[in-house]
Amino acid sequence: MTTATFKKEDILIEALPYIQQFEGKTFVIKYGGAVMEEESLKSMIAKDVTLLRKIGINIVVVHGGGKEITSLSNRLNIKTSFVNGQRFTDEETLEVVQMVLAGLINKDIVRRINIHGGRAIGISGIDVDLIKVKKYEKEDLGLVGEVIDVNESLIKNLLKDGYMPVIAPMGVDKFGNVYNVNADLAAGSIAGAIDAAKLVYMSDTEGVKINDELASHLTEMEILDFIEKGIINGGMIPKVESALNALNAGVNKVHIVDGRIEHALLLEIFTEEGVGTEIVGD
Repeated sequence: MTTATFKKEDILIEALPYIQQFEGKTFVIKYGGAVMEEESLKSMIAKDVTLLRKIGINIVVVHGGGKEITSLSNRLNIKTSFVNGQRFTDEETLEVVQMVLAGLINKDIVRRINIHGGRAIGISGIDVDLIKVKKYEKEDLGLVGEVIDVNESLIKNLLKDGYMPVIAPMGVDKFGNVYNVNADLAAGSIAGAIDAAKLVYMSDTEGVKINDELASHLTEMEILDFIEKGIINGGMIPKVESALNALNAGVNKVHIVDGRIEHALLLEIFTEEGVGTEIVGD
């Protein structure tokens, strides 16, 4: 046998106990950043989530689309602005958000997964009041919602029937008004609501860096301390806050991985070393 053959066998053997451990469990995969731009990466993610589904793991995909929203806004001469890493959403921007998230991006992801037999079905947080929100109040972000409830029965029924929900992060308030929702926070709320075993953030960041070094493992207490000291800042704050909320809601582990690494999702889940940052409760 060749060396390459032995390496493949070693990988499969190392993965076996993880496959056995996670069979029948549910993972929420948040998909965003540069991973959504390159054709090869989009195709790879579609294959990887389908593989996970085929070996008996229930998969829910929550996607972003910030760069595409900004691009279309620029083409339509709609001003784009951010407050502490989150998009300010006025009425014009909200129309673009709906077009991009619930339309173009959502259906493209669904199409790619279904090419490989993943049985994906695209929905948004508006459908059947999937994501209930109130207006975000910590600072003025315009029409941005804070998640207060998730219709978990809809997601669980879709999973039970063998479908892979692909969710666009938007929500509605008690009056039926539509809001933009931060995709990281939406993914965390969904993972907590459906008792997911894992929540995995895939984007164009290696993971959580502490003093320029990738942290492979962090606890809740460590993260809160690093935020207070300003070591964790900017766009990473919504990710880690979402991770902590998910852990407090019952999710076992949260992973932040660099989706630009070939098959990063599989490497993080099925190997001892992993490739990103693993976050656990205290």
